Amino acid sequence: MLKNYIKIAWRNLWRHGGFSLINIGGLSVGIVFTLLIGAYVWDELRVNRDLKNADDQYIILSKWKTPNMGLEFTSVAQLSKALKEEYPGLVVNSYNSTPAFTIVSNGNNHFREGLQFGDSTMLNMFGFKLLHGDPRTVFRAPATVLVTSRAAIKYFGKTAVIGQSLSFEDFKGHKKDFMITGVLAEQPENTVTKTELYHDVDFFFSTLDSKYLRRSAEGWNNTSVVDYVQLRKGAKPAAVESVMRDLLRKNASPDIYHNLVPYLMPLKKYHLQVNNGLVNKMIWTLSCIAFFVLAMAVINFVNIYIGRSASRMKEIGVRKVMGGMRKQLIYQFLTEAVFMAMLATALALIIYIVVSPYFGDLIGKEITGLFSFPVYFIIIPVLFPLLVGLVAGIYPALILSGLKSIDSLKGGSKTVEHSVLSRKVLVAFQFTTAAVVFISVIIISEQVNLFFKGDLGYNKDFVIYAQVPRDWSPKGVEKMEAMARQFARMPQVSNASISWEIPANIDWEMEASVYRQGDNPSQAVASKHLTDDNQFAQTYNIPVIAGTFFKPIVTEDDSSQAVINETEAKALGWKNPQNAVGQNVTGMGDVFTITGVVSDFHFGSMQERIQPLIFTNVNYSKSYRYMSFKLRGGGDLIKNIGAVQAKWNELMPGEPFAWSFIDDALKKIYSGEIRLKQAATVAAVLAFVIVLLGFLGLVSLNIQKRTKEIGIRKVLGSPIAGIISLFLKEFLVIIGVGCFAACPLAYMIMDKWLSDYAYRISISIFPFIISMGAITLIATLLIIMQTARAAGVNPIKSLRSE
Repeated sequence: MLKNYIKIAWRNLWRHGGFSLINIGGLSVGIVFTLLIGAYVWDELRVNRDLKNADDQYIILSKWKTPNMGLEFTSVAQLSKALKEEYPGLVVNSYNSTPAFTIVSNGNNHFREGLQFGDSTMLNMFGFKLLHGDPRTVFRAPATVLVTSRAAIKYFGKTAVIGQSLSFEDFKGHKKDFMITGVLAEQPENTVTKTELYHDVDFFFSTLDSKYLRRSAEGWNNTSVVDYVQLRKGAKPAAVESVMRDLLRKNASPDIYHNLVPYLMPLKKYHLQVNNGLVNKMIWTLSCIAFFVLAMAVINFVNIYIGRSASRMKEIGVRKVMGGMRKQLIYQFLTEAVFMAMLATALALIIYIVVSPYFGDLIGKEITGLFSFPVYFIIIPVLFPLLVGLVAGIYPALILSGLKSIDSLKGGSKTVEHSVLSRKVLVAFQFTTAAVVFISVIIISEQVNLFFKGDLGYNKDFVIYAQVPRDWSPKGVEKMEAMARQFARMPQVSNASISWEIPANIDWEMEASVYRQGDNPSQAVASKHLTDDNQFAQTYNIPVIAGTFFKPIVTEDDSSQAVINETEAKALGWKNPQNAVGQNVTGMGDVFTITGVVSDFHFGSMQERIQPLIFTNVNYSKSYRYMSFKLRGGGDLIKNIGAVQAKWNELMPGEPFAWSFIDDALKKIYSGEIRLKQAATVAAVLAFVIVLLGFLGLVSLNIQKRTKEIGIRKVLGSPIAGIISLFLKEFLVIIGVGCFAACPLAYMIMDKWLSDYAYRISISIFPFIISMGAITLIATLLIIMQTARAAGVNPIKSLRSE
């Protein structure tokens, strides 16, 4: 019997091919998008969960009295070690790490790479596996390094590289060979080997070699180390946090103890909660979008199927007159609905395999392949079509099959009329959802454009930057400043500057407590601290509103000078920036004379307000990382960059010129927002397609049912325009209700989303007008096309339609 039901279902699919294509295609599109978002959410939720003992592992985070006093994701270096040694009843293991960048070389291959110095407990604590090497001895000897399989292939073309050596450059420009003692296997997604700040790390050193790159993972006043602890089974995080505060009180300096509160974050939650919970917000937002897109697709499927079933009432009547049993009709309708849903699901799975790599490229994250999910995930494509099919088939199966034979043969009843109204309500809901998504995408795009095209307070046009080799000594600073002047004299370059950071990445800059000379140190202002040369403001076109940006000519006393921004000047008590010039301030334990005040500019995410900022000269700190180049506009940009690269190779042979635009740095800061924009744009397009497919199906069904009416109206002299207007009036009401219901809903949602940003756009009326106008226009064109085609048919054929 089931075989017979499927055979009839298949014949009906082919008999009404257009409606079947719309129905199955619309549902499959919704399923594909939901699967893609589901895979993205699954990947994000899996971060850190495959680590050994992940349930008991925590990262120690720092809550500073004032955010500018320190970083959140680092903590006191000695803290985790002390917990393990002094409180073994609470903590069974710990891992400390500190990141760095340097030049890695193998023959003529030179690349700037991310490194990590850490304890030898890394492999055992997190359960990382080695492809080659002995985990018991890999970190035992000095001048050795553990590399990832990716790095081994990059430098040697193979993974069996135990005993080979790589050259690493220190911060004085010297190079030293390190022998490879282990090759790390490909690891599951985690924030230990792939940190939130430096992304992928391919080289791991023990603390035996940390001094080579001026890194230290020890000390009670060292707050630049990432600390991890593994609690003993049953130990309470609150008890460990209490112990941490006691340890700081006993061992740390008063400045740290009084201003820092360490706390534990479960490693399983860390990836979701870091950066103000950005990933968590992304997951919820995209999940909601996917839910509504799928709901729209399911509504389409149910609407069209019910509509088609209602047109088969005479078939139902004939079957019943010929002796057909009601339960057979119920099974037939349910089988057809489930069969169609299964076809849509199968098509969606095929499409997922094809488009998932492209979707991953779009949002900047690899999407899990269909066959990489756990086996139990197979329950989803099995149960989903059953559920959707039952929802779609329940009305015709229970209601239409229960009509009296005479009502079925007459082709109508009050129940059927009620179903038409219900379907129109569902279509209005679809238009509401589509309009909300469309409006939201426009507003998100406007906010993201503000990040890149708004007034940042500096000019990033034609500015590129690259990390430079480091010789952090007086001679090294002098040599690098001389190189910057040589670049600035090139006809392709208008200016060049060296600095510790670039504006778009200054969130990771050093901090300083600054107060006016003679004031109480307790009144110090927690400030961002940027080290650069005297050309930095000119390179980035940062307006100097008082004094000068250091001195035009480099002199020995530059190290005692400082420049501040407007916010810093106001925080220190100078309402007029001119009054700050020539004044002395204390910071970093030294006294500086303010030579200038610059206007405020954005040096981090627009989620936060501009913070107080102090600039000191590279001659003071003897440290730098970046060189920025302001290229001359109007020429061939690629040729200009090529000329800079040629000069780079001449001045710094063997050093990679890994340049980037400032926009690239901004993309890292706003990677979450960009992903959301791109995924939401795809969702908007799909939602638009789905709702129009459903609308097309509903209009077609309505016209099909009223074919005889259209023929009668034409015979009575009604023009085609009059017939079109008749259908327009009916359906434009549905569209209007949906669009206007969407406006307040979209406004509330996006106003809440924008509230996370200290600097945000104002929601204007244009996104609402554009969205409603586009939806109404396209829907109107569909109605006109469908109605005009039906109205153009010979009335004789229309009158014979039944």
